[in-house]
Amino acid sequence: MSEKYTIAFYNIENLFDTKDDEHTNDEDFLPTSVKRWTTKRYENKLRKLGQVISQIGEDDIDGPPAIVGLAEVENNQVVKDLIDSKYLKHYKYDIVHYDSSDERGIDVALIYNTDVFEVSHSEAYPVYLTKEDGSRDYTRNVLQVTGRLNDEQIHIIVNHWSSRRQGQKKTEYKRLAAADTVNRIVKTLNKNYSNPKIIVMGDFNDTPYNKSLLSLETESNLYNPFKKISTENKGSLNHNFQWHLFDQILISTNFFDTKFTQFNLSEAKIFNSQFLTQYHGKFKGQPFRTYVGKRYKGGYSDHFPVYIEFKEDV
Repeated sequence: MSEKYTIAFYNIENLFDTKDDEHTNDEDFLPTSVKRWTTKRYENKLRKLGQVISQIGEDDIDGPPAIVGLAEVENNQVVKDLIDSKYLKHYKYDIVHYDSSDERGIDVALIYNTDVFEVSHSEAYPVYLTKEDGSRDYTRNVLQVTGRLNDEQIHIIVNHWSSRRQGQKKTEYKRLAAADTVNRIVKTLNKNYSNPKIIVMGDFNDTPYNKSLLSLETESNLYNPFKKISTENKGSLNHNFQWHLFDQILISTNFFDTKFTQFNLSEAKIFNSQFLTQYHGKFKGQPFRTYVGKRYKGGYSDHFPVYIEFKEDV
């Protein structure tokens, strides 16, 4: 007999509350903004995101993912509101979140089912970037969480790397700096733990074949199952009618050594069920977004979630 566990990552596209935070640039997401981000719209997004998360994984797994990494959350409260929303409140989810110095005020976070995962340590690592004038360029932290998944210790690293908005080549150094941060975290884990089992997940804003992701494989001895999934016609987001697989989950290669783990990797997938997509028109099949520019669409996110599945022989 074997147990199955789903571990997922989801960029949930600007999960902001409706209150003005004077320390961050959240003016776009207020009831008085051009986008008219109201309580009704906020609660609708929470409900829809909860519906998605509750369904990630294979049909034969009873219940939602054991662990979900999140990107683009404004603060601890919005994550709490998410796990208290209609489709998730019946499950025993808890939160790991740290505020970052990101200029837009968005962070990464982790939610986990306390029935199967117990957190023993968590830490946020800043990614140090500088602008052309030498001043600090603030971005999202890298989140590291250690815990026991059904009594086996694992270490999770959650990422949301800098975007390509100003051009892929021009911004590449930012993602390479984030990759260096992750590689340093993995070195620390290898120093502090014996043969640590590590899962690295995130919206990397790079593909499995870009230099930043390849460095995680070579320097940190990670395996990227999403390399096999990446094609021209499939991805976790679509930009200018091109698919990109920026959302990925990598695992340390010792997950393949049965002497050290009970977990076997059985699946690595993009969760792109039809209800998450645009139903018609020229954007048919693309992620059904909350906003397109300033226009409210009432969808889920501009990204599809990704997930892996472990079978545990018991």
